[in-house]
This record gives sequence, C-alpha cells and structure tokens, in this order.
Amino acid sequence: MTLLKSAATVGGLTLVSRAAGFIRDMLTASVLGTGPVAQAFVVAFRFPNLFRSLFAEGAFNSAFVPMFAKKLEGGGEAEARSFAEDIFSVMFAWLLFFTAIAQIAMPLLMYVIAPGFTGDQDKFDLSVALTRIAFPYLLFMSLTALQSGVLNSLRRFVAAACAPILLNLVMIATLVIVRYMGWGESAATGYALVWGVCAAGVAQFLLLFIACSRANMRMRLKFPKLTPDAKRLIRLGIPGVIAGGITQVNILIATMIATTIDRAVSYLYYADRVYQLPLGVVGVAIGVVLLPEMSRKLRAGDEAGALLSQNRSLEFALFLTLPATIALIAIPFAIVNVCFEHGVFTRSDSIATAYALGAFAMGLPAFVINKVFSPGFFAREDTKRPMMFAITSVVVNVTSSLILSRFIGHIGIALSTALAAWVNATLLGMTLASHGHFTADQRLRNRLPRIIAASLAMGAILLGGFYLSAPVFTDSHPLWFRALVLIGLVALGGIGYFLLAHLFGAMKLGEIRKMIRRGPVSNIAA
Repeated sequence: MTLLKSAATVGGLTLVSRAAGFIRDMLTASVLGTGPVAQAFVVAFRFPNLFRSLFAEGAFNSAFVPMFAKKLEGGGEAEARSFAEDIFSVMFAWLLFFTAIAQIAMPLLMYVIAPGFTGDQDKFDLSVALTRIAFPYLLFMSLTALQSGVLNSLRRFVAAACAPILLNLVMIATLVIVRYMGWGESAATGYALVWGVCAAGVAQFLLLFIACSRANMRMRLKFPKLTPDAKRLIRLGIPGVIAGGITQVNILIATMIATTIDRAVSYLYYADRVYQLPLGVVGVAIGVVLLPEMSRKLRAGDEAGALLSQNRSLEFALFLTLPATIALIAIPFAIVNVCFEHGVFTRSDSIATAYALGAFAMGLPAFVINKVFSPGFFAREDTKRPMMFAITSVVVNVTSSLILSRFIGHIGIALSTALAAWVNATLLGMTLASHGHFTADQRLRNRLPRIIAASLAMGAILLGGFYLSAPVFTDSHPLWFRALVLIGLVALGGIGYFLLAHLFGAMKLGEIRKMIRRGPVSNIAA
C-alpha cells in the first residue's frame, strides 16, 4: 500500500468516525445544549480525551514506532514482540497507579482544569464526579495506542483507524437511550455519557487486542521492568508526547481559561468538534502514515525518498485543507445552525459557536502542517526540539488567551489556539529547512500559490451562495430543509474548488486519482 493510498485509507475510516462523531455531537447539543451539565461533561471528557488524542492520534507513536520498527527489521518479530510486551507491562502498571492517584486527587485537579467552576459548587462537584468515572478511559486508550503503533509499523492501518468509530457508536447508543428516558439536561444524562465513554474505551482496547493477535503480535502482561529500551522510550516518548500532542494541549488550555467565561466551554467544544473533521481526515491520517514511511526510508539511507514523501504529503494535505479552512471561515453559521441548533441549543448558541469555529479555522492549515513536519524529527528520533517548540507555542497560547479573552471573550481563546499552531508550524519548518531535512521542491513551490488561489475563489463562491440562502437558516424553516441547503452549499463549494483547481493547474483531477490508487509516491513526483 503506497503512502498516499494508506493515508486515504486511514483518512476514509477517520471520515466515517468523524461523521459518526458529528451525529453524536448533534444529539449531545440537542439534549444538553450549553448549560451547566453540558459544561461539566465537556470538562470531564476533555481531560481523558486529551490522552486519547495524545496516544491514539500519533504522539506516543512518534517515539514508539521508530524503535519498534528497528527491532522488527533487526531482530525479527520475536524481538519486536518482546519489546512491545515490556512497554505494555510498564505502561499498564504506571497508568493503573496514575489513575488511582487521580481518583483520589480529583477535587484538587479540578481546580486546575476548570478554575472557573469554583464559583458554582454544584457544577464543580458534578464535574469532579463525572471526571472520576470517565478517567479510566485513558488507561484503556493508552494501551490501545501501543497496539495501534504495533499495527501501523506492520502497515496494518485499518483496525487502528476503525477503533475511534466504536467510541462514537457507543456514545450515540447512550444518547438515544437518554432521549428515550427523557432525562434531558439533568445530571443523569451526564452520568450516562461518562459511563458510555468508559465502556467505549474497553471496546476499543478489545478490538485492537484481537487485531494484534491475528497479526501474531499478541502482547502478554509481564512483571513491569524498566529495561534499557524502556528507559530510552521514556526519554524519547515524553518530549514526543508533548510535541506531537500540542494541538490537544492547547485545546485543553483553551478549555481551562474558558471555564471563567459563561458557556464558553460549550461554545469552544462544539466548534472544536466541527474543525476536527478536516484535521482528522487529512492531518492525522497523513501523520499516522508518514512517520513509519519516513522511518523506513531514513533507516535505508534514502534521504531523497524521505524528502519526496514529505513534499507530496504537504502538497496533498494543503490541497485538501486550505479549501476546508476557507469554507469554515466563509459559512460557519450555516454549518453550526444545521448541526447543532435544535432541541435546547439556541440561536444565540449558534452565533457564539460560529464565531469560535471561524477563529479556530484560521489555524487549521498550521495544525495539518505540524502533522507533516513532526515526522521529520520523530523519524530521526529527535523529540527534544519539537518539545521545545511545543512549549513555546503553549506560552504563546496562554499569554494571548488571557489578553484577548478580556476583549473578545471566547473568540479570543480560539484565535489564540490558532496563533499558537502557526508559531509551532513555523518553528518546525524553519528548523527542518536549516538542517537540510526539508526543502520545498519545484512542484510544491509551483502549485501552492495555485491551491491558495483556487481556495480563495471557492470562498467567494460560498460567500455568494450563503448571501442568497441566509434567510433559510432561521427557525421558520425545518431542519431537513436547512440541511438540504447546507449540503447544496457544500456541494457548490466542493465542485467549484476541484474545477478551479483543475483550471488553475493546482491539481489535475487525474492526478488525484493517481495519487490515491496507483504506484509509489515517486511515480507522481513529476
């Protein structure tokens, strides 16, 4: 399976997962809206979900995959499996201990992750209770991440990409039960949802356990020992997790600051769920597939092949991400209105969430660029410099969030998250270039301006379409009709973009089919 075909496979399954996640969030908005229980649930889910994103979406694998691949090629399956079992046992013991400590210290942790809730004792206590129930999710997802790294190294991407779908299916089933029971915005709904999160973690772990067993990589639980390889993984892994998961770290910081503004936590959560769709389908998929690809090429001494893979990945990622960015900035209200404005989710909630979505979208290209540039460091087992860049972006995020939120509220927090992403992407790209590990080739330099032009032209088409259809997005029209109009706008933008890209020479339609379905990446470099 070629690099971009593998990315397309992962991206396609991620699209299914995010589509199911959209249904989940629509149901959540309808049942909970943006009130106190919704805010408590967002905080309860955000903390363990941070670890899911750090591990399941590639940050942990930034250290594990190169080491596992080296064992696999040097010592064969037996040595690689033994290494994975050592790490599995150490992780299990540590995470079990960490989860136990977190359960005891949860009220103190809540002062850190939701400082704005301290003025409302009921909301604070509910957040503590819900987070305690949801917290074991990170135990199962961290172990699932290890299994994902093993499967990705073996170029078995399907099972790992399918795992997140289970979370959304379990949550959808839970929300259907909640609606049937008529619990509405009550605390009972919050409790049901976090129990669903915990159950989904177990289901995902079992799915990957079965997949690893079928790949002859079943990992047995041993007595945990800090072997030299385990110590090396920790040295590489901690910086790698910080660097690779910086997007989610910044989102967590945004949530923490947002707890000081009424309903801002919910607005940012729903906006985050929308822009995570293109980020997951394109950025995460490229990042997951590119790391093992570059690791293999660099070990083989194929620097030119590694550079080619990065150039084509960046071109393909921006080709899909830039129009998504422009679309989210052009028609955020239409998207939020159709996705969330029903049940207890009001018109004012839609407007506030749409502003946050447009602000978040400004950082979307940077988030994706980070996913392309980070493997250039991780494949060379350099995790310290990306960690330092990540820390720098966190400082930028916190500082600008505290300043901007005083003037433009939750919109300033979303803008700060986007700004931090661009700082991180710039530092990664400049460092790779200065060390000769990345140079934009002629094809990328030629096509990037054309991609930007086609995206902007598509944005103008969308703005015109929304101007004509804006009266439709009101309470006087049924949801199905509003959804139909939104689908029409998306289709107009999508078809318009691909035609404009073809006309501008940004990407021929035949080239897209060739990248996904045919030969290796090197065959499309011309």
